[in-house]
Amino acid sequence: MKIRAGVFFGGKSVEHEVSVISAMQAIAALDREKYEVVPVYITKDNAFYTGEHLGNMEAWRDIPAAIRAAQQVVPAFVGGRSMLLRWPAPRFGAREVCALDVAIPVVHGTGVEDGALQGFFEYLGVPYTGCDVASSAAGMDKWMMKCLFRAAGLPVADGVRLTAGQFYADSQGQLARVEAALGWPVIVKPVNLGSSVGIGKARSRAELEQKITDALTYAPVVLCEKAVQNLREINCAVLGDRDGVRASVCEEPLNATDFLTYADKYQSGGGKQGAKGAPAGAKTGGAGMQSLSRRVPAELSPELSAQAQELAKNAFLAIDASGMSRVDLLLDGADKTLYVNEINTIPGSLAFYLWEASGLGFPELLDEMIALALKRSREQSALTHSFDVNLLASAQLGGKSGAKR
Repeated sequence: MKIRAGVFFGGKSVEHEVSVISAMQAIAALDREKYEVVPVYITKDNAFYTGEHLGNMEAWRDIPAAIRAAQQVVPAFVGGRSMLLRWPAPRFGAREVCALDVAIPVVHGTGVEDGALQGFFEYLGVPYTGCDVASSAAGMDKWMMKCLFRAAGLPVADGVRLTAGQFYADSQGQLARVEAALGWPVIVKPVNLGSSVGIGKARSRAELEQKITDALTYAPVVLCEKAVQNLREINCAVLGDRDGVRASVCEEPLNATDFLTYADKYQSGGGKQGAKGAPAGAKTGGAGMQSLSRRVPAELSPELSAQAQELAKNAFLAIDASGMSRVDLLLDGADKTLYVNEINTIPGSLAFYLWEASGLGFPELLDEMIALALKRSREQSALTHSFDVNLLASAQLGGKSGAKR
C-alpha cells in the first residue's frame, strides 16, 4: 500500500513564492511507486487548498485560476486519523477528501518554518518531516540559534541583539552600543527571517542606523554581527537525527561579495551552477536555490572540508534537529577560520543538489526524510502522555484549594 504524503507549501511568509518552487521540485521527485502525493497549498492568509493540478508548476503561472480550480480544505483529526475536510462543509456527499499518512512541509520563513506549522501537525497527530517544534523555533530565531551554538562550543561571530523598543527609545545610544561591541563593518539581520531578506552591511554609524531601520520593517528584533573579513560562504547539508547524522559535500556560492542577497539566491539565472538541475520532469519555471551560481564541491583543502562538515553536524545536533537541514558557514579566506553562521531547517530546494553531488538522489533523500519522520512518530507514540489519577473527581473550586501550585 502506498504512503499518502501531503506536501504543504506557501504560507504567510515573505518566502511564499520560494516555497512554491521548492515544493514543485519535491513533488516531481517523490517516487509514485511508493507515495500517493497530495499537494496542500497554504495561501498568504492561511487558507488551505488541495488539488492534483497544484503539484504542477504550470498551474502557478495564474495563481487566482489555480485557487479557483482547487478544493478548499481544513486539516483535522477525525476518528483517530489526520484528515483533509472540504470547506465549507458540503450539504450532500462526503466531507472527507483524504487521510494523510505523513506531512512534508516544504515551507520557508516565519509562520510556517518556525515551529508554528510543526505544532499544528503535532495537534493533528500526523508524522511530519524535518525538525520538531522546538528545533524549528530555534532554527528560525538567529539569536537563540547563536546562543545554542555558543553553548555547544561552536565558533560564531560576535553579535548584539537589538529590539525595536530599544532602538526607537534611544537610537544613538544603541548605535554606540553596537559600535563599541563589534566595530566596523557590521552585518544587520532581522532575527527571524530567511532568504537574506532585510539583511544589510554597515560601515559607519549612519549606515548602521539605516540598515537597522530597514531590518525592523521585517521583524521586531534585529541581530547585529561583526562581519567576517575576506569572506567566503561555505554551505553543507546534514541528514539524520540525534541518533546519527551525516554531512553532504560542501558548496561555495559564487554570486555574492559581502553576503548573499535574495536576488543572488533566487533571481540570478544559474548559467554557472555547478550542481545538477532539477529532477527529470520537474517544470520548476524557476529553479530556487539550484539556480544560484555555486561551486560544488567547494574548493577547500581536505582538512578544511572535513572541519566544515564536522561543524555542520555539530550545529545540527546543537539545536536537536531532525530530518535534513543546511548549515551555512563563514570562512575568513585569509586565516582560514570557519564560523557557524546559521542553520536552515527547511532549505530552499531542500538542498537536493548537495545530496546529488554526494551520491544521494532527490527521491532517495525524500525517502530518508520520510523514514525519519515515521521513526520519530513511533518513538513519541511509545511515550506516556497522561496519568489516570481521577483528579477531577475530588477537585474543588472554592478558595485556593484548587489552585495550581
